[in-house]
Amino acid sequence: MTSHPPDPPRDLVLVGHGMVGQRFLEAFAEQPGAGRWRVTVLAEEPRPAYDRVHLSSLFDGRTPEDLALCPPGFLAEHGIDLRLGDPVTAVDRAARTVTTRAGRQVRYDALVLATGSAPFVPPVPGHDAAGCHVYRTIEDLDAIRADADRATTGVVVGGGLLGLEAAGALRATGLSTHVVEFAPRLMAVQVDEGGGALLRRKIEDLGVTVHTSAAADAVETGPAGRVRALTLSDGRELAADLVVFSAGIRPRDGLARDCGLPVGARGGIVVDERCRTADPAVLAIGECAQAADGRVYGLVAPGYQMAETAARELAGRPGDGFAGADTSTKLKLLGVDVASFGDPHGAAEGAVDVLYSDSRLGVYRKLVIGSDGALLGGVLVGDTDAYGTLRPLAAAGRPLTVPPEQLVLPAGLGTAGPIALPDEAVLCSCHNVTQGAVRAAVHEQGCDSVGAVKKCTRAGTGCGSCLKQLTTVVTEELAATGVVTQTGLCEHFPQTRTELYEIVRVTGITGFSELLDRYGRGEGCEVCKPTVASVLASLGGGHILDGEQAALQDSNDHFLANLQRNGSYSVVPRVPGGEITPEGLITIGEIARDYGLYTKITGGQRIDLFGATVDQLPGIWARLVDAGFESGHAYGKALRTVKSCVGETWCRYGVQDSVALAIELELRYRGLRSPHKLKSAVSGCARECAEAQSKDFGVIATSAGWNLYVGGNGGMTPRHADLLAADLDRETLIRTIDRYLMFYIRTADRLERTSVWLDRLEGGLDHLRAVVIDDSLGIAAELDELMSRHIVGYQDEWAATLADPERLRRFVSFVNAPGTPDPAISFVPERGQIRPARPGEDGRVLTIPAPVLVAGPRLEVLTP
Repeated sequence: MTSHPPDPPRDLVLVGHGMVGQRFLEAFAEQPGAGRWRVTVLAEEPRPAYDRVHLSSLFDGRTPEDLALCPPGFLAEHGIDLRLGDPVTAVDRAARTVTTRAGRQVRYDALVLATGSAPFVPPVPGHDAAGCHVYRTIEDLDAIRADADRATTGVVVGGGLLGLEAAGALRATGLSTHVVEFAPRLMAVQVDEGGGALLRRKIEDLGVTVHTSAAADAVETGPAGRVRALTLSDGRELAADLVVFSAGIRPRDGLARDCGLPVGARGGIVVDERCRTADPAVLAIGECAQAADGRVYGLVAPGYQMAETAARELAGRPGDGFAGADTSTKLKLLGVDVASFGDPHGAAEGAVDVLYSDSRLGVYRKLVIGSDGALLGGVLVGDTDAYGTLRPLAAAGRPLTVPPEQLVLPAGLGTAGPIALPDEAVLCSCHNVTQGAVRAAVHEQGCDSVGAVKKCTRAGTGCGSCLKQLTTVVTEELAATGVVTQTGLCEHFPQTRTELYEIVRVTGITGFSELLDRYGRGEGCEVCKPTVASVLASLGGGHILDGEQAALQDSNDHFLANLQRNGSYSVVPRVPGGEITPEGLITIGEIARDYGLYTKITGGQRIDLFGATVDQLPGIWARLVDAGFESGHAYGKALRTVKSCVGETWCRYGVQDSVALAIELELRYRGLRSPHKLKSAVSGCARECAEAQSKDFGVIATSAGWNLYVGGNGGMTPRHADLLAADLDRETLIRTIDRYLMFYIRTADRLERTSVWLDRLEGGLDHLRAVVIDDSLGIAAELDELMSRHIVGYQDEWAATLADPERLRRFVSFVNAPGTPDPAISFVPERGQIRPARPGEDGRVLTIPAPVLVAGPRLEVLTP
C-alpha cells in the first residue's frame, strides 16, 4: 500500500497584533486543521496585543501588563511567530510576499490584514507642535503623562467616546481641562439632544469646561515652539499647555491601496461577508475594513465578529458571515454612566419616543418604539442598569410584552416585572452570543456556573456590560433544571457575607472557630477568614490582634500598617478633617527624620511615613500617640479620611463650616470596620473643593443646610456619588449617615465598595432612601443602636497594642532574633529622601544628610 507524504504546512501571515488580531489568533487556533498552518504575526507596536478599550485605566494605577490580552504561553502552544516593532510596508500579491520595515520578506498562502485605524488629526496650523498629542496607544499615553507634569491646562479636540476618555485622563493628572466638540452636543452619534444636555451638565459639574458647536482653528505656539493656546473657529482663544486630538479615526488601508486592492470612498479595505478582499488570498478584519454593508466599524465587538468569520473562512468551515453589527455602547465617561443601543435617534418611519428625565437626580432614559410596538433603540444617561435587558430586546425586533413606559420609570414606580427574551436575542454583542446559546451551554454542555458558561461561550468576557443579564439567565436555567446555585461565601460557608453578619449579630458569636463549628465546615480559607474577621470587628468583637482574631487578618491588619513593595511598612496617623497644628507637623517631621522615613502628602489630606521596618512600628506609634495622634486605619477596611475644604471660616465662597463637620464625622466613624474601605469629604460650598461627590459618602454645604451624596468612588472604576438627601440640618444629616453606613455594613458583600453595593441593591437609591430616612423596613432603631455601640466601644488600635506586651511580641523581623533588622530591606537616596532599592542597586541603611539652608531664615530643605 502506497503511503502519501503529509501536505507541507501552509503559511498564514497576520499583519497587526491589536485586539482584533489577537481575537483572530484565538479563533483560528480553535479551528480544525489549524495545526497545518505556520502562523507569522508582524506588528508595528513594541508590545503584544493589549486592551485598548480600557487604556485610560493606566491613569488610575493599572500597568501595561494589566492590560495584556495575549495569555502566557499561548503563542508557544500554537507555534505562532510574533515579530514586534517591524511593521509591513509593502504587499506583493503576485509573489505572495510581504516586506517589513527592516527589509525582511515573508511569504504567505493567506494574508490577513488587521492594521486597525489611525487617529484623525485636523490639518490646522500648529497641529504637530510640541505639546500636541493623539490618544491611541500606550506610548501616546506615556507621552501625555510626561507633558502633563509641566502643564496646567489641557484641551481635548473631540467630544466623542474617545475624546471624553482623554478628558478624563487629563483631569486625572490634575490639569484644568477643556473639551472642544464641532457638533452641537457631546457624543452626537450615540446620544440625542436631551441625553447630551444631561451628559454635558454632569461633566461640567466635575470641573471640565465644554465648548460645543466649535472647531479647532489653529494651535498657537510660544517662542520655544510649544503649545500655548488653541484658537477656535468662533475666534475664541483657549490658553493651553497641552492639546489632545481625538476627533475620530481613519482606517489604515494604505497597504491595500498600494497593492491595488479596492478601498471604500471614505476609506476601508472593501471585503465581502466572509471578510475576503478582491484577492481571495487576502482578508481584512477590524477597523481597517469596510464591511459588506458599506460601513467601517470603530468598535471592538464588530471587529471580534469579523475575526471569527475570517478564522472560519480560512478553515473552510460554513457559518454565518459578517454583514453588519450592533453598535450599542455602554460605558462610564468621567464617572457618568452612558449607554445607547439600536436606533437611538428614532430614524425609522413611524417611530415614537418614550421619555423619563429627572434633572435633580441626573437621570435620562429614552426608548424609541416602532409602529408595531417593538423596541427599536434608546439612550440612557446617569443610570444604565437596564441596558443588559433593553439592548437584547431591541436586537430581537419583537413587539414588547409590557408597556414601554414601565421600562423607563425608576424602581418603585415601574411594575413591568420579569421580561422574557427570545432565544435569538444577542446577549453578548462582543462575541455575538445569543440567549439560546447560553441556555444550550447549561442544558446540553453541562455548564453549572456563570464561570463555566463564560469559558464555554465567551459571553461576558468582552466589555462586561452583559454580565448582569448573563448571570440572571444562567441562574434561571440552572434553577429550571433543578440545580441549586451556590451563593455562599466560599466552600466552607454556605451562607453569604450578609447572612453571616446577621448570624454573628443575633447569636453574639465572638470567634471564627465557633462560627465555623456551628455554621460552616472544614478549616476555613483566605476568603472566609478575613471576611469573618471584618464582620467580628464591625460588631465590636475585640481587638483584631487578640487570640485567634490575629491569625485571620491579612498582611496589613496583621501589623496595623501598610506593607510596601520591599517588605517595609508605611505609617499613616489620623489627621481629622485634614486639620493639623504646627506642633503636630513638627512631631511628624521629627519622627520621619529620626527614623529616616520617606514622607508624602496623601490625597486624603494626611501624611504618610514610608520605610519603617516591623520592629520600628511600636516606637513610631509611641511617639505619635504621645503627641495626640492615633491610627489612621490606612491598613484596614475601615473609614480612612473625611477630607474638607476650609469652608466659611476662611473662604469667601464658603456657606458652612466644613472643617468642623469633617472633624466631627471623622472622629465619629473612626475605626468603623466595613466590607471595604470608606472615604468621605465635606465641601463648604457648591464649588466642591473637597471632591465630596467622589466619595463613599460626601457632604456639600448649601445656604439651607447640607446635601448628602452616597455611593461614589474614584480609583480604577470611578463613580459619581448620588444625591440621597438635600438641605439637611446637622442632626438629621448625621443620623442619616449613621444609618446609611450601618445598612451598608449589614448588607454588602465581601470586598464590595459602596458604589457597587448601591448599584446592586434591589430598588437602588430609592430603596436606600426609604430604608434610612423613612424606615421602610423598621430597622432604623437597630441601625442607630449599632452605630452607638461602635462609638462607645471605639479604641485606638495603636495605643491598645502599645499597652499590651502580648500584642507587642509580634512586631519583630525575626522571631528568633528580636531587634535584628531584616537585611533584605534596603534603600537608596533620591531627592533628599529614600526609596526602596531596585534589583541590582547597592541598597543600604541611609544616614540622612545635614540640611542645607536654601531660602529664608527658617525653611530647611534636604538635598542628597
